[in-house]
Amino acid sequence: MRFSISAVVLFASLSSTLATPKHKRGAVKPRRTRSLLINPDAFPDLPTAQEASAVAADAGLNLDDIQGDVLIGMKKNRELFYFFTIANAADFKPKLSGSILPLITSTTQLLDVSTQPETALNIAFSQTGLTALNVTDSLGDSLFSGGQFKDLANLGDPSATQWVPEFAGTGIHGVLLFASDTDDHINTAVTNLESALGDSITKVYSLQAGARPGAEAGHEHFGFLDGISNPAVTGFTANPMAGQAVVAPGTILLSETGDATTRPSWAKDGTFLAFRQLKQLVPEFNAFLTANPIVDGNLTAEQGSDLLGARMVGRWKSGAPVDLSPLVDDPALGADPTRNNNFTFTHSGFTLSSDQTHCPFSAHIRKTRPRSDLGTPEDAAHHIMRAGIPYGPEVSDSEASSGTTSTERGLAFVAYQSSLANGFHFLQQIWANNANFVHAGTGADPIIGALAGAQRVVGGLDPTNSAKTTTLTTDFVVSRGGEYFFAPSLSAIASKLSV
Repeated sequence: MRFSISAVVLFASLSSTLATPKHKRGAVKPRRTRSLLINPDAFPDLPTAQEASAVAADAGLNLDDIQGDVLIGMKKNRELFYFFTIANAADFKPKLSGSILPLITSTTQLLDVSTQPETALNIAFSQTGLTALNVTDSLGDSLFSGGQFKDLANLGDPSATQWVPEFAGTGIHGVLLFASDTDDHINTAVTNLESALGDSITKVYSLQAGARPGAEAGHEHFGFLDGISNPAVTGFTANPMAGQAVVAPGTILLSETGDATTRPSWAKDGTFLAFRQLKQLVPEFNAFLTANPIVDGNLTAEQGSDLLGARMVGRWKSGAPVDLSPLVDDPALGADPTRNNNFTFTHSGFTLSSDQTHCPFSAHIRKTRPRSDLGTPEDAAHHIMRAGIPYGPEVSDSEASSGTTSTERGLAFVAYQSSLANGFHFLQQIWANNANFVHAGTGADPIIGALAGAQRVVGGLDPTNSAKTTTLTTDFVVSRGGEYFFAPSLSAIASKLSV
């Protein structure tokens, strides 16, 4: 693990070149000596506070005013998602400004260990939550306005019967995101905030999540390193890695360069948060791989199973892309952020539109970021900032031996974008679920593709026979529902939402 975060610059000095939000900030709590974030070797390093301050100033971004989770990516250690309804708006508004706002962690604060709080806090509101606060301005996103429950069929979910009941409808007004390095710190922060908020809100549902233990930190429950290909954002990322997509800040943040939609002025530097609770059937997935190894005279049965899993994802568990290491894992490649994204699916002597010996057209990472499949330069319109985290326990011995899940586990999926239609919704409906993207007959994404519970016929998974199809009768990732939220800037909370 590496931490490049400076521990010497205080928050006050970081703000000198940036506009100061017009709201009162709480005093910085006792200084940390270790980061609350994880940083696996394969992930591009976050910028230091000084680096971020410099590039933000050049781009006109105010990192003191942007909630901390938005640009950080999949680096949380422990996290709690606390979903609530506003029981009494008149009582909640002063508590939002007086009790919640001083605790909200900005991007700048998270970039330096010395300014990180014991527990970071962010907040976001659904459309019904904004309505409860008497905020009637349109944010220019119909998917957000309608809520995720209305979008259920478009996302390929079979029905709401598999959803967590609290997500079925529009009853959730908001979500508080607590992040720290221990559950005890989070639990203390939750207790303290609940005491301060009193009866102004009602807890509806919560989900505890955390990085997997030891060397598995950064890996999702199927075992694959996750979050490697998050984009670099102009005005935040100081040194983009080779092959890392570089997007305008308006791809993620409202009313910044790259966001062409008309927004109310107060919504600037907010973002839409797509939350999904994605149950993963890990024992079933592993049993499928074991039963269907790719047969190659140079591979053992176990290696053939590992290869099938890698081709379904598009990466080996180490993070190494199959496009660069087609038959065997290369952990050194996977751990190197200067190389593990530096590919385009093009290869000398091979035709892009027919070559699946390197990476299947259906592979998860190719479905969700087609790179050269859609031409060059790469279209940056459909990038999101993923900030999810695993939830649930490790697979038990009895689950592994039976090949059957008995305790729920999965991914608390979080994606930030300035347009749900161009971001998460597009990636799920138009690319992952589309059997004819990027080529006719490709099949749905074998990992997240969802066809309302119907079986999926996927092509190209066997490198020895690209014409062979594989029929998946089980959705190894099952949606348990979610909601669309708006995460406002800190100044918007002070000037619009709490008055």
